[in-house]
Amino acid sequence: MFSSIVASALLLSSTVLGAPLERRSPPGIPTTATAKSYLAALTVAAAGSQDGYSRDLFPTWITISGTCNTRETVLKRDGTDVVVNAACAATSGTWVSPYDGATWTAASDLDIDHLVPLSNAWKSGASAWTTAQRQTFANDLTNPQLLAVTDNVNESKSDSGPEDWKPPLSSYWCTYAKMWVKVKTVYDLTITSAEKTALTSMLDTC
Repeated sequence: MFSSIVASALLLSSTVLGAPLERRSPPGIPTTATAKSYLAALTVAAAGSQDGYSRDLFPTWITISGTCNTRETVLKRDGTDVVVNAACAATSGTWVSPYDGATWTAASDLDIDHLVPLSNAWKSGASAWTTAQRQTFANDLTNPQLLAVTDNVNESKSDSGPEDWKPPLSSYWCTYAKMWVKVKTVYDLTITSAEKTALTSMLDTC
């Protein structure tokens, strides 16, 4: 599965960087019905140990195409009228943060959020992965795992799961939950009982 994800990610990234951008949300968001099926099939288990966790075990950001790394690719994908310089840094554009609805015109006001936080992934199965597999997860452009969001909102989320943190914009809860269960399904990650309860509630807002 990981090799196919890498191949798809590279194909998507070349398309993103080489064509006019219309999409303002991550790829691969399932329908509500599919998301509920995914959630029902996920393995419920207690969170694993945080022992041994380090962000360095999830290498990011990697080069995607030319001089563009993962962060820059997501900024261009998620923004409108994004202009980049020779180093692929965004010099202008407009971004609407899906978590809070705030609009920004400076890339420095945005973080690229890992929807399923790296430490959450570690405690739900990624501790057993290879570094190459964790790199794929941390730079995934194929699934709805990376989003350009307001930096301080991302900081407030930190490594929390949906049982402890939800987007301030409640109208986004449905999409957030659908993306969360998709990512956990693709990577065969477990969920806690509290996490499942929160996701069920959020999917009920769809």
